[in-house]
Amino acid sequence: MYSRIIGTGSYLPEKILTNHDLENMVDTSDEWIRTRTGIVERHIARDDQTASDLALHASKNAMEAAGVTSKDIDLIIVATTTPDMVFPSTACILQDKLGIENCPAFDVQAVCSGFVYALATADMFVSSGKCRNALVVGSEIYSKIIDWSDRSTCVLFGDGAGAVVLSQSEQPGILSSHLHASGNYSKVLSVPGSISGGKVQGNPYINMEGNTVFKFAVKVLEEVVEEAIAKNNIQASDIDWLIPHQANIRIIRSTAKKLGIPMDKVVVAVDKHGNTSAASIPLALDLAVRDGRIHPGQLVLLEGVGGGFTWGAVLLRW
Repeated sequence: MYSRIIGTGSYLPEKILTNHDLENMVDTSDEWIRTRTGIVERHIARDDQTASDLALHASKNAMEAAGVTSKDIDLIIVATTTPDMVFPSTACILQDKLGIENCPAFDVQAVCSGFVYALATADMFVSSGKCRNALVVGSEIYSKIIDWSDRSTCVLFGDGAGAVVLSQSEQPGILSSHLHASGNYSKVLSVPGSISGGKVQGNPYINMEGNTVFKFAVKVLEEVVEEAIAKNNIQASDIDWLIPHQANIRIIRSTAKKLGIPMDKVVVAVDKHGNTSAASIPLALDLAVRDGRIHPGQLVLLEGVGGGFTWGAVLLRW
């Protein structure tokens, strides 16, 4: 038994924050942001929206595309860095909103690699026969953990959610997954704040050493893609679509160049979405599926790197 993605879905909040809007908020410019990040605009959730709200819309879209109902889902995994609350898990809250009863539901916290981690985990459940249909979601509201006076970080991030339905299949869908982490870099990209005694302790906003993140990301993304290629006895040229974490166009281009993968085989959504952390890969995947770029039988490689550091890749046959 194997697992295969049978439906994708996504959701972006209605509010759009452009680079020109940010010019009125901090000392920056549209040209500076475009040149260094490739970002033009990003979506921002309403104050009353939570990660489970965004996940609900994306999940319904994915389930509709897959042709399944709430009764068919027997596992829910939500990748998020911005959960609705300390506990219960956002997955349990989503489960209730979908009207699904008595199935495992839990969150995965691997920051921008979260969806890759969640998909790899769901694959083990599905391919082993533990469940039939898994709902795998990446949902983030980074606007809640951004210091909007910090021009080095506030221009980078956006909100959104993406989801897939992963189901049992007699034909291979997910071919391999490769997960890594190195806690030595935990302070390089973090939100170091915590809650104690009902109050926030420390810094509750994103803290990032940009140059260190860039160099590390390009290095390990190349390595993990080569790992997936070697595992499956293929060449980089055999990959039909590379869908990277949408953090920064320079990281995406540098990784593709090192691998010898032309940019016309790379799905890019960072210009319209910004960095949506765990939501970025499923958002880009859904975009490419719905606009007809991805066809049955094609090889698709998902890869991401995030705070922790965590990084990983999933190679799949569409």
